[in-house]
Amino acid sequence: MKQSQLFYRTLKEFPKDEEAISAKMLVRAGYIDKLMAGVYQFLPLGLRVLQKIEQIIREEMNAVGGQEILMPALQPREIWEKTGRWDMDVLFRLKGAGEKDLALGPTHEETVTPLAQKIIFSYKDLPKAVYQIQTKFRNEPRAKSGLLRGREFRMKDLYSFHINQKDLDQYYEKVEQAYEKIWERLGLDKITVKTYASGGTFSKYSHEYQTLCATGEDTIYLCEKCHVAVNKELINEQKTCPECGNKKLVEKKAIEVGNIFKLGTKFSNAFNFKFVDEKNQEQPIIMGCYGLGPSRAMGTLAEVFNDDKGIIWPENVSPFKAHLINLKKDVKDAENLYNQLIKEGIDVLFDDREDASAGQKLSEADLIGITHRLVVSEKTGDKIEYKKRGEKEVKLMSDKEIIKLLK
Repeated sequence: MKQSQLFYRTLKEFPKDEEAISAKMLVRAGYIDKLMAGVYQFLPLGLRVLQKIEQIIREEMNAVGGQEILMPALQPREIWEKTGRWDMDVLFRLKGAGEKDLALGPTHEETVTPLAQKIIFSYKDLPKAVYQIQTKFRNEPRAKSGLLRGREFRMKDLYSFHINQKDLDQYYEKVEQAYEKIWERLGLDKITVKTYASGGTFSKYSHEYQTLCATGEDTIYLCEKCHVAVNKELINEQKTCPECGNKKLVEKKAIEVGNIFKLGTKFSNAFNFKFVDEKNQEQPIIMGCYGLGPSRAMGTLAEVFNDDKGIIWPENVSPFKAHLINLKKDVKDAENLYNQLIKEGIDVLFDDREDASAGQKLSEADLIGITHRLVVSEKTGDKIEYKKRGEKEVKLMSDKEIIKLLK
């Protein structure tokens, strides 16, 4: 992609109507645009990052037997009344034709349960797991944190269906392992901890995944021995580490990037969803729910990986593999390198702009934060200046060395 053709615009200063560091960075660097509080438009750079995050999530959900579906955002009042959640504060309610009461889905237990009820009848049909990556809506009263707390946002929600608690517990552990792989691939594994939270009416515990961050909205209490934590809302009941009993828990600020629940029979009972066992007896379906927000993960990455110059994307989610910058009067050498990279299947953003100064190009590159920076200039001769975003070391490399590095 040639930067002269890219649909984006960077800002000289951080937007004044944003509070979160990530929102300031993402808006200024031309990744997202604010339509209104809690609602953002993704520009090409931002959509590329979001899609890479979603693809990582998709691959790991497929690996644990999840089958991708897509459910409607628009839902009828009746299904929410069955579970007693029509009056939830976060629910966007609206009127359809014929004065029909509708809701925009903040979550999809009410939708997936009657859907599965049409497909699962016998123990032979179980277990099953389906997921979607979809836009959700929540009437969030405090939408002041950019992508970290939105009214419209992207969510991956996986739902599993089981014959008994043991089967759910085994699958739950598989999903926990899948989430650990996701954090690793996103570059968040060293700072993201499984956090014990209240299970509400579902179970004793649910689990949140919290990314440690000094500017995070959540407070957790970390066991540094086990690298697990307890949510602030649970700390009066659980004053020690749930896994090792350690009494020394350290208070930390964090951002919630995922949560998983053992739902049990709460939703299957609401819809009278049962299966027939081997003895031809009806039994309630046992369910699990596993959430992860791709757009919130994107905001979290920008919140924790940045410096005073801009964003520092982990390589797996960087919008492009490399950012090629031409500082020569003649664009021919840079153009040749660009064509070589494209031929080798290397995704590159080529700053070919003739009306931008060298300083502007370099500062924009830091602001945008693509992982690998390549500079073609008069002083480098027949070599290319290579620098990894966030690192100080600069190397002079040949075309072949660059291609080998980026392949």
